[in-house]
Amino acid sequence: MALNEGDVAPAFTLMRDGGGMVSLADFKGQKLVLYAYPKDDTPGCTQEAIAFNGLRAAFAGAGTVILGISPDPVKSHDKFKAKHKLDFALAADEAQQALQDYGIWVEKSMYGRTYMGVERTTFLIDADGKIARIWRKVKVAGHAEEVLAAAQGL
Repeated sequence: MALNEGDVAPAFTLMRDGGGMVSLADFKGQKLVLYAYPKDDTPGCTQEAIAFNGLRAAFAGAGTVILGISPDPVKSHDKFKAKHKLDFALAADEAQQALQDYGIWVEKSMYGRTYMGVERTTFLIDADGKIARIWRKVKVAGHAEEVLAAAQGL
């Protein structure tokens, strides 16, 4: 079931980089950028992570925290974060439960082969836990800046 703007964001608790846990409840009272990406250390995912990381201070100034989520394991997230000096949390949804709850674990196709994967999507969740904005099938160029502008306006 697809989520819509105004819906309550589905709760989740997942392993995160560094071996800890992260849950939606950790961000109560803050705005959250929850961005879902297909795979650590691939070109588009790296470009997106670096763009969000570069705007970290501006997001913090807008009272907004950034959290990336993908089906990659914690060990992969740890390497990805270290390699690109990312300074925000990455959630590991290896069971794809949160990705399914957010409606972004979808059938994809490439070279005539179908498979299940993450639809690159960003959710801006307000301080009350409601979805304020959704960007589906994200094109990476300029995306972090667009999300920042929305967060600043919220």
